[in-house]
Amino acid sequence: MINIREERPEDIDAIHYVESQAFGQANQADLVDALRRTDKVVLSLVAIEDKHVLGHIMFSPAVLEHEGEVFDVVALGPVAVLPERQNEGIGSMLVRNGLERCLERGYDIVFLIGHPAYYPRFGFVPAATKGIICGAEMIRDAFMVAELRDGALAGRHGRMRFQPEFEEYR
Repeated sequence: MINIREERPEDIDAIHYVESQAFGQANQADLVDALRRTDKVVLSLVAIEDKHVLGHIMFSPAVLEHEGEVFDVVALGPVAVLPERQNEGIGSMLVRNGLERCLERGYDIVFLIGHPAYYPRFGFVPAATKGIICGAEMIRDAFMVAELRDGALAGRHGRMRFQPEFEEYR
């Protein structure tokens, strides 16, 4: 049985391994480590089976700038599952559980850069359709947003900013 829980210090090496394996390189794992090291983590969850980490998801603080105002939002990413355990619904479990916990913690807007065919099942839509940019035109279709509470984006548009570590480790 797979359980989702918050990461613990003893999970850190396994999380690094899962992230590296899932993406075939260390960039995403290094991003997770950097966000953790600089205390820029809203939520970090692991999928566990028989005491083994199979998957990981992280949410970090971000901001949406709109007409001189700054709103606190959350960035989802990365999310990773061991290659041999992909396509079993583990990633979906992590995303759903993470979004629920973000809402419980008072966050109602979540952004990500991800596969446009995968994330709409969780309520994500292209951010451009809401009048929101993040500055990188090449990722326009992959830059997405979800409202965890209906109307959370009402009247808000502008520029979303990820933590600087996202630029460093992309």
